[in-house]
Amino acid sequence: MRSRILTLAVLATLVVGCSASAPEPGTPEAPPRNPYETSATNAVTSAADSVGAVPGSPNAQFVYRFRLIAPAGSSAFAFRDRDLSFSFRPSPNALYFGVENLQGRPVQIDWDRSQFYDTNGRSAKVGHGSTRWRDRYAVQAYTTVPPQQRYNDYVFSMDDLLDPGANPDTQLRRPLLPEDASAPTYSGKTFGMDLVFLIENQPRTYSFRVQVQSVIPR
Repeated sequence: MRSRILTLAVLATLVVGCSASAPEPGTPEAPPRNPYETSATNAVTSAADSVGAVPGSPNAQFVYRFRLIAPAGSSAFAFRDRDLSFSFRPSPNALYFGVENLQGRPVQIDWDRSQFYDTNGRSAKVGHGSTRWRDRYAVQAYTTVPPQQRYNDYVFSMDDLLDPGANPDTQLRRPLLPEDASAPTYSGKTFGMDLVFLIENQPRTYSFRVQVQSVIPR
């Protein structure tokens, strides 16, 4: 009798142990974590252009080198035709650019028709200096560049915007490129934009692509 009681006790212990360790039927596994998932540690709130020789954050682990690969005929980080003159300064934070209106009539930037392309080839609406979280599904106003005047701004993917919570006037977003240990994996990748201008009331698309030429330790 005593041996029978001991046997039943052992069996009960095994059953309880198995039921505690086994997953419930139909319970999905946790999805794999994205190594470039944005958190408060790498989100940026501004993109003030740097006049320094090396683009990127002062405490970055790696330095990016870029080159402008499109459009054909561009020189270094500049491009011009008879209507507009562009200059570019790529950085891990955002793609800075300047455009000068060479003619005697105003032109407009149509942000809603423009597209940004990230390093994975995904396209999204273009965000720029005045874009906020609340603008994700709103119509963005044209930006007018007066005759013989220059306009400076920066652009990024609208998909990179993050909810700033109690600070709706803050632009919180992911940077274009990481500057941590994952940075070398972005060597050779390309990003850029298709920027649409209204010139004499006709849309004209300017396509620009920037390639990460190299990534080196700082």
